[in-house]
Amino acid sequence: MRFDVQVETRPRAGIADPEGSTIERSLPALGFEGIHDVRVGKSFRFHVDAADEAAAKALVDDVCARFLTNPVIEDSTITVTEGSTV
Repeated sequence: MRFDVQVETRPRAGIADPEGSTIERSLPALGFEGIHDVRVGKSFRFHVDAADEAAAKALVDDVCARFLTNPVIEDSTITVTEGSTV
């Protein structure tokens, strides 16, 4: 079966986010007021072939832990849904 995967990462609370801070400081100069606590993350989208959803989730968990994310400084959210066969 093919599964659609989305992995979203963001810096953990207490970890500096210079990109988010730069964006937040720039917004008032562009006329955007009242926006606070900007955090910048990453989003990965891909497809996985696996026997079932549990196997797909286990594979994605392993890929994230070993390659896509840094669990020391990032939190991540993984979404696995049954996808297309194309």
